[in-house]
Amino acid sequence: MKTKHPVDQVPPITQLSVLSIQHVLAFYAGAVIVPLVISQALKLDATTTIHLINADLFTCGIATIIQSVGFWKVGVRLPLIQGVTFTAVSPIIAIGLGADNLQNGLPQIYGSIIISGLFTFLAAPYFSKLIRFFPPVVTGTVLTIMGVTLISVSAGDIAGFDPTSPPNPKNLAYALGTLALIVLVQRIFKGFMATISVLIGLVTGTICAAFLGDVTLDNVSASPWVGITTPFYFGWPQFSLMGAISMIIVMAITMVETTGDVFAAGEVVDKRITSQDIKAALRADGISTLLGGVLNSFPYTCFAQNVGLVRLTRVSSRWVVAAAGGIMIVLGLLPKAGAIVAAIPHAVLGGASIAMFANVAIVGIQTLSRVNMRDDKNAVIVSTSLGLAMLVTLRPGISEILPSWATILFASGITLGSLSAIFLNLIFNHLPSRFSSQITRDEKGRTYSMEELNALPPTEFQKVLSPLFNTLAWPLEQAGRAVPFKDVEDLSQNIQAQIAAADDSHKIELIRDYPDMEQLLFVPSTDASAITQDRGSLALDTLSSQQREKLHALCEAYKKRFGFPFVARLAPAMSFEDILEFGAKRMDHEPSIELNVAIAQVCEITLDRFGSLLADANPVGSSWARKFEALD
Repeated sequence: MKTKHPVDQVPPITQLSVLSIQHVLAFYAGAVIVPLVISQALKLDATTTIHLINADLFTCGIATIIQSVGFWKVGVRLPLIQGVTFTAVSPIIAIGLGADNLQNGLPQIYGSIIISGLFTFLAAPYFSKLIRFFPPVVTGTVLTIMGVTLISVSAGDIAGFDPTSPPNPKNLAYALGTLALIVLVQRIFKGFMATISVLIGLVTGTICAAFLGDVTLDNVSASPWVGITTPFYFGWPQFSLMGAISMIIVMAITMVETTGDVFAAGEVVDKRITSQDIKAALRADGISTLLGGVLNSFPYTCFAQNVGLVRLTRVSSRWVVAAAGGIMIVLGLLPKAGAIVAAIPHAVLGGASIAMFANVAIVGIQTLSRVNMRDDKNAVIVSTSLGLAMLVTLRPGISEILPSWATILFASGITLGSLSAIFLNLIFNHLPSRFSSQITRDEKGRTYSMEELNALPPTEFQKVLSPLFNTLAWPLEQAGRAVPFKDVEDLSQNIQAQIAAADDSHKIELIRDYPDMEQLLFVPSTDASAITQDRGSLALDTLSSQQREKLHALCEAYKKRFGFPFVARLAPAMSFEDILEFGAKRMDHEPSIELNVAIAQVCEITLDRFGSLLADANPVGSSWARKFEALD
């Protein structure tokens, strides 16, 4: 029987209900704050404000189900909650205030949102191809920035957003008490009780605040029982060129944030993220944003605090957040129920969100732990991006002194920090440089110019380049006789030429130095380094015993037919079925042909390692381009 990945498993109904409610409570404040801020800025009346909140919750629920459950090629099918992006607030307000009157302002807002949703949906396949520009140094930086900067939102909930006003000691006590209770539950309990620690903290904190008179239910009695969200409630959409452009810019930035959130979710639930996943997630954002324009809501993206909640609870099931989406739809139709949830004090929510946002940062730090920080370029990317993000976060008014076109870039620490990480990675790791194109580094992080590499004794030359192969050194011995090399591309081509020119016995010896696919996929992580240096090759999802038997039979039949192991370069997007199909096709080859195919696979593996070993050399671009072509 095939084992389901934890993401696809459905918890028992009782646990499903409680865990989904926890997600809703964690998400609720962030969901309603955007329509409240926009309503206040546009001076909308109470009735319109309530309608915007209901429409937002209703559409959030639908968007979450689209993202987590998915259909066709839409939705990443991970435990991701969808919510309105904060990046859109300033442009939406500007569009509304720039209209002749409020009657035209809201239709222009929704016309611009509809266009931006269509843009996101259509641009998703092209944007997903840029996944090769999101190595761990970028994704780790973005996730760390998300977690660290969002703690400022928690601080605002606890101490207020006015830095000139001293915080209320009682609010601080609520927040710290809620946080302490969450930590205590995590420490004392295991299993299901530990997974609902945030819910326990929120409920207990709210009850304590109620006993002290700090919970008001006035909005509950004033809210109607039923509120229906009708399409185009404020009239048919109107289309403004500048409004559409500003919202497209918002969605372009949001696509970066969504990509970061998807990578974060993949890290948390231990699921490999491919360009197909990014494409599906962005399509869901596009459809949800389009739906927001129709149902009087706003642009949508993944919510980072719920990614932090998934990590905190260790509950990976996407059906939990899908159920949370169903609850949000109900809240959107029942304003009175939504008002009850809204009664949770901000300070209590702030205490709980500290734990969730900090967990997002932890995911980023874990990702950065795989990055070579002894490399100055990586250190510059992380430090500069984090510094700019904190600059905007700590002094949010800095955007006011900039030209209007730059305001959107400096309106959010997440936006500025994320774009900085991507831009700096392009400069340092992708643009050719007459200096970096001649540099390589050994396993200790030491760098060598090509002149220095050419001048090394043969044994030292082989030692520096030894990570290119498992245990055999003869390709490097042969290549070392051809020094000097004019550049690293010349070196790469020479190593490949030595492999191709070797006699059959040496080729077979080299192939046998690599694990077959069965060993590669199933070897325990503790023993992996003994058979391969390609640690990323071990990241396929859990396979069933039946699948293991199929692969075992294939590898045994292959070895019996050709006399050497079934070796293949495991591309990032390669599925188990792809491996079986690839092996089956190769079984039909004539032995001498298959020997060359197997050697070609060894060369591909060597090129991948070459890309990891070299510091931004020209061949890096080509080898990594080959690696990521498989993601399309």
